[in-house]
Amino acid sequence: MQRTASNTQPRNLSLGDRWLSALDGGLRTVFTPTRASRPSPAEGLPRAELGPGDAREAGALMRVNHVGEICAQALYQSQALFSRTDELRGHFEHAAQEELDHLAWTADRVAELGAHTSHLAPLWWAGAFAWGSLAGLAGDKWSLGFVVETERQVEAHLASHLDRLPEADAPSRAIVDRMKREEAEHADAALAAGAQLLPPPVQGLMRLAAKVMTTVAHRI
Repeated sequence: MQRTASNTQPRNLSLGDRWLSALDGGLRTVFTPTRASRPSPAEGLPRAELGPGDAREAGALMRVNHVGEICAQALYQSQALFSRTDELRGHFEHAAQEELDHLAWTADRVAELGAHTSHLAPLWWAGAFAWGSLAGLAGDKWSLGFVVETERQVEAHLASHLDRLPEADAPSRAIVDRMKREEAEHADAALAAGAQLLPPPVQGLMRLAAKVMTTVAHRI
């Protein structure tokens, strides 16, 4: 059974209920196929025949991007859980809604390329949930700063994928380009909401963690 992309929670939930909702969201993210609420950017584009090497590389890159969207769900779920205000919780939920579309688009494209999604999906979700929880516990301004840094790094990562994806793979390129633009919008929105930029050592630690994830997910 597929689920339609939705992350909105009732505002009167207790903390315990929000914990259960977040864990339920995690199980759905990892184990339940998601149906996007918006058409894929790849819709209607020609599916060019890719050689075995190009198809394998495109599939691996889109698998990495799919893992990134699993992590995005975990981050936003955990940050919403520890938000001090309903307004900020709504901010995270809105961003997560767009990220759910990204999750569905990348999963569909991975399948079309004959590749598989990461076998370590539960591990990626759990690790990202822990990161997001730490950011949320640090306070709302730091949590928003974590969003800014995450999305800036993801934007750069997606730009590198546009350089690496086969020119003939128009569907994958269209998906990555749309994702890149929307990640930039999420960073800008977090800045406008009052983000406190993270210190350089924390930014470096985040880049290291992302490097480990992308390297492993490219293969497994």
